[in-house]
Order: sequence, then structure tokens, then C-alpha cells
Amino acid sequence: MPDNFESFIQQHRDDFDVPGPSPRVWDALERELQESGKGKVVRLMAKNWFKAAVIAVLLVNAAALFYLTKNKEQHQQEVAALSPDMQEAKGYYTSRINEKLELINAYPAEELGLDSAARKELEVRNDTYKALERELKNNPGNERIRAAMVRYYQLKIDLLDKILEELHEKHVTPGQTKKRYEAEI
Repeated sequence: MPDNFESFIQQHRDDFDVPGPSPRVWDALERELQESGKGKVVRLMAKNWFKAAVIAVLLVNAAALFYLTKNKEQHQQEVAALSPDMQEAKGYYTSRINEKLELINAYPAEELGLDSAARKELEVRNDTYKALERELKNNPGNERIRAAMVRYYQLKIDLLDKILEELHEKHVTPGQTKKRYEAEI
């Protein structure tokens, strides 16, 4: 059988070698592909690219707005979950800390001698604060965490007071400089 098959192929070899399409067919096919090279979507985008860009920007803005609104609602719910006495303490201590930070920030940076890491640690919401806040959210009734939060605020105020004392001893405060110059004039 294999010899018979091979002899059949040998005898009809010319029949199996069919020539491909003529060059005229290939040329026509290439012209057709070049004409319809751009799809409808691409042609529409070429004409209306500005409209598409505006729509894309609007969609991104809508997504960002949705995310921020949802995040703000979650934060408000978390704050509402805290007891009223912790909210009151947080407001009181935060305002005092911010007042002291404003006084410290009134000094020129070169006179403070604090690098960016030290300045970040002076802010109210540093890593320690965030860790305590997470723990308080996870265990809102835990008195030890509440006491630690209040102690954190007190230590932060004490630290800022010491920094202000050293600045007053070393340098004349910006307000005093202004008063001194007004007195001289």
C-alpha cells in the first residue's frame, strides 16, 4: 500500500502543484486593504478626538469625586463612632497643638534647626497618632487606648512648649522684633 500511494503521488505530482493567485488578484487585495485600513471607530476618533478626551476627563473626575465622597463619609462615620468625650478632647488638644505649631513655624527654618523628618513628627497626625487612632477605632471602649491617646496629646503639647521655650531663650520672637523696631522708629 505505501508503494502504491507513493507511486500515485509521483504520477500526479503536477496536479498537486497548483499555482497561487495571479499578481493581479494580490494587487486588488492590497488596494482594498489600504482603503479600509482604518476602522470606523478609528475614523470617528480621528474626527472627534477632542470630544473623546473631554469625556475621558469627565469620567476620571466623576470617579475621583465618588471615591473622595465615599472616603469622607467613612471618615465621618468613624469620627461619630468615637465617644463624645474623646471628640471633645481631640478638638481641644488639636487646637492647642496647632496654635503652638503656628508659633514655631513663624520662625525661619534655618533658626529652628529641624529637618523635614523632625517637622513631620511635630505635626498632630504623625505615625504614632495614626496607630493610636486605628487602635481606638478597633476598640472604642478600651480605656487604656483612650488614656494613651490623651497622654499622646499631652506629651505633644509638652514637647512643643519646650521647643518654644528654647526658641524664646535663643532668639527674639518675630513679634518682639517688630515691636523693637517700632519702638526704635
